[in-house]
Amino acid sequence: QVQLVESGGGLVQAGGSLKLSCAASGRAFRGYVMAWFRQAPGKEREFVARITWIVGITFYGDSVKGRFTISRDNAKNTLYLQMNSLKPEDTAVYYCAASQTPTTERTKYDYWGQGTQVTVSS
Repeated sequence: QVQLVESGGGLVQAGGSLKLSCAASGRAFRGYVMAWFRQAPGKEREFVARITWIVGITFYGDSVKGRFTISRDNAKNTLYLQMNSLKPEDTAVYYCAASQTPTTERTKYDYWGQGTQVTVSS
């Protein structure tokens, strides 16, 4: 079992920055691929970014490439998402997730956090 708890969401103006955190626990989570997804009202859950916990290889969705950075802190067992140059269309509930496969498909992720709301005002 892997437990994930997100934090750091909030309200920010367009052009601003926000950093999300996801505390991970449970046995063997370091063998997983960790990812961020987001879901806006009325839309499907969208892949944002992923990272392999051990090696640190990253991959980003096109809509956030160059603006968002995914990272992890091994000592703190925490996943991060640094979000810069935020746009109103980034408004969504952001979820962290864990998978045994390096994929962008949400159905392949076995564990999910409860989500944290990010709202970007124009």
